Amino acid sequence: MKKFVITLFCFSFLFLIKNIACAAVILGDYTQTYKNLEPADFSYIHDIDPDQYYDMQSYAYTPYPLFRLNSPIYFKKIAVEPGYYNLTPREHQGKWYVLFKDNGKVKYYIPCYKREIVPADFYETHLPKPKLTFTQKVHINFISGVGRISRSSKRRSAPKTYLEFDELDNEYYSVVVYYGDFRYYMIFKASPEFN
Repeated sequence: MKKFVITLFCFSFLFLIKNIACAAVILGDYTQTYKNLEPADFSYIHDIDPDQYYDMQSYAYTPYPLFRLNSPIYFKKIAVEPGYYNLTPREHQGKWYVLFKDNGKVKYYIPCYKREIVPADFYETHLPKPKLTFTQKVHINFISGVGRISRSSKRRSAPKTYLEFDELDNEYYSVVVYYGDFRYYMIFKASPEFN
C-alpha cells in the first residue's frame, strides 16, 4: 500500500510539473507573439470603413459582433477605452486586422496574429437556440413568404458571431472573434507600456 501511495504521489507530481511547463511555454509564445505584432500603419479617410456599406446592404441590422469593455485594454501604445464596439475583420495588404468601430467610425485598428476556419459544428453547440412565441413564428413565416414572392425585399440572415475573452496569467488578454466561417485571434496587455 505504501508503494502505491508513493507511486501515485510521483505521477501526480510529474503531471503537475508537466502542466506548469506547458503553461510556461504557452505564455512564452503569447509574449513573443505580442512582441512580434506591429500596430497598423494605415487608416481610412475620416475613419469610415469603405466596405461597411456593402456589408450592411443585405441585412436588416449590423452583422458585426458587439463587444463591450468595462476597463481599458492595451495593445502596444494604443489604449482601447471602455465602451461598446462593433468588431469588423478586414484584410489590408495581406494582413488581417480587427476594426473597433464606435458609432460607425473606426477608432482602433488591431492586428490579428492568427486566422482559422471555425469548426463545422461550433455555432450549433455554443449558441443558444431562441425560443420563439407563436406570434414570433407567424411573423418570421410571413416575412419568409414575402421574400419568396418578392426577391428584392428579401434580407439575408446575418453571419453567426461569437466572442471569447480570456485572461492569460494576469498580464495578457486573448480575444477571439468568430465571424461567419473564420475566427480571428488578437492579444492585448492588461497594463500600458511606458517604454
